[in-house]
Order: sequence, then C-alpha cells, then structure tokens
Amino acid sequence: MLNGKIGTAVIGYGGMGSWHAWKMSEPMGERMQVVGIYDIDPERRAQAEKDGFHAFSSREELLADERIDFVVVATPNEVHREISVAALEAGKNVMSEKPVTMTLAMLDDIIDAANRTGKFFTVHQNRRYDADYLTIKKIYDEGTLGRVFNLQSRVCGSRGIPSGWRMRKRNGGGMMLDWGIHLLDQAMMIFDDKKLESVYAQFTYITHDEVDDGFAVDMRYEGDVTCHLYVGTSNFIDLPRWYMQGENGTAVINDWDINGEIVMVSDWENRDSVPVVAGMGITRTMAPRTEDTIKKYPLPYVENKGFSGENRFYDNLCDVMLGKAEPIVTHAQQRRLISTVEAIFESAEKNIVVKF
Repeated sequence: MLNGKIGTAVIGYGGMGSWHAWKMSEPMGERMQVVGIYDIDPERRAQAEKDGFHAFSSREELLADERIDFVVVATPNEVHREISVAALEAGKNVMSEKPVTMTLAMLDDIIDAANRTGKFFTVHQNRRYDADYLTIKKIYDEGTLGRVFNLQSRVCGSRGIPSGWRMRKRNGGGMMLDWGIHLLDQAMMIFDDKKLESVYAQFTYITHDEVDDGFAVDMRYEGDVTCHLYVGTSNFIDLPRWYMQGENGTAVINDWDINGEIVMVSDWENRDSVPVVAGMGITRTMAPRTEDTIKKYPLPYVENKGFSGENRFYDNLCDVMLGKAEPIVTHAQQRRLISTVEAIFESAEKNIVVKF
C-alpha cells in the first residue's frame, strides 16, 4: 500500500495505457495511486511526463519498485504473456489488456505464473459495462421475448484497420483480436447458461491482406440457439448493433445511444393476414402483422451513466487485491474465450465448421 492506496503502474503508454493511467489517477484516485509508467518508445515516455506521470527508464526498473502493487499491461498483443509473467514473478498483481493472449497455451503460461506466485491476474473486458450490451442482456435475462433462438451482434465502421501495430499479424493485429474479442465475450456472458456446440467463421481482407479487416462468425448453442457476430470496417451504412429474436417478439438496438424498440405479439390466435404486393407478386406469408396483434415497447432502462460501470470494475480490482471480493473476469472465462478464438481462426482458415 502507498499512503493507504494501491500503488499502480502501466506498461505501454499508448491509447489504452494512457487511459488506464488517467483512470487510476482521477476517477479511482481515492483508492489507487499511479507510481509511474514504462513504454519502449522514448516519445511515449516523454508524453507521460508531460501528462504528469513518472516514466521509468526500463521495465526492470518499474518491476523492481516495491511501491507498485498492481501493473496494467497495455502493449501490443504478442508480448502480453511475456510481460504479464514477468510482472507476476516480480510480486505484482496484473491486469492485461484484451485479448489476454493470442493462444490458449500463452494464457495457460500466465495462469500458471499467477497460481505459482499467488498473485491476482485478470483481463480488461471493459465492454461488459457498455449500456447497449447491458440492455440486451437484461432483455434476455428477464425472459422478455420468451425463448430466445437467435442473437445478432454487430459493430460497423468505414475506415478499414487503424494504422500501426493492429495492421501487422506478428503483433496480433486484425479485427478478430480487436473488436471480435469484445463481441465474443459479450455473447458468452449472455449465453453463459448454454453449451457452445460449434462455430463457423469467414474473414474479410478488403482493405488489408495481412490481417482480417472484418469477419462474420456463426455460433450454435445447445437447444438450437444461434448467435451471429459481425464486424465490418467497410460499411458506409451501419447495420443494427443488436437484434434478438424470441418466440414472442423481437428486440432491436440500433446503436450505442440505445435507439431501438421491442415488438411483441399480443394475439397469437389472430393468424389471418391480408396479402400484400411484394415485387412482381403477392404474399400472405410475409404480410406484416396487423396493429391489433402486436404491441411496441421501449427498451428497458439500464443505470450505467458515463463511466460508472467501469468504475465498478476498478473497484472490484481493488477489493480483490484487498481480499474483499472475487474477480469479475475469471481465468475460466478467459480460457473459454481464447479457446473459442482459436476455433474461429481454424474455421476461417480451413472453411469448416468447428465442433466442440
């Protein structure tokens, strides 16, 4: 402890590293104190100094500082294992940015180090606190739509892959390891009560040929429940963020601002439909329901203003290190996540359905 607070440090002072440093010094300032940062790039170390954080001259110097109890690893993906293991063996508690590692074997190395040293290790799965995700999860958990049989989760952009290490395969770039990790983690938390049976994936290489710039993943769970995950970086018209189908209705969330609605059946007995003109013919099957057989509802409200949700995540980190709570993001969840990512890469490479 440092002045009654948990002494913290950040390794990797890029976009997310600087975010964590700010988070631990401002919103969490009553419980955490940033001792310093380290980045391999001298310019980033200089920027940290300008931002008011001490910059260590080496990773070894940072890990040797006894004031530091907790280290955040916010580097490119391929060195998460190396740095996390080194920090754990130096007696630090550790949180890695996502994806925790690029393979399950790498993750198991970190878990072994955490078990061997008795230190706390977790992963920054911050999208578990997005209001759009919490809204669709609430609809599922409360059984609003009846038996849910299909969930679609999408993120759309139109700028291709961000420049820098995310464009390089050796660094763990590509959209599957970037946004895909978030969508997959969210889906697995929603369907935490179901067994995943198979995955089928297709990657796109429209703007870049070294790593995927988008993907479509179809997941099948027990009970004939399907989940479709999609990331596109060449979408100039966005698709709905969430689309959930249940036996009694449908819910749609169009964007991160939670615009959308729920449409539920109100009269199953009234099955008559009036044929409508569809293209060069008529259809009764696809005729819309009449207003007297459906009801429309607003999306449920979820209390998650600003960054309050992620503050609760950081509070959990502090409580775990003080022996007062269990971690929100567990080793078992991360093993399930990364093993599924491996199956997705295999499916995309071989163009096959991978069964579990």
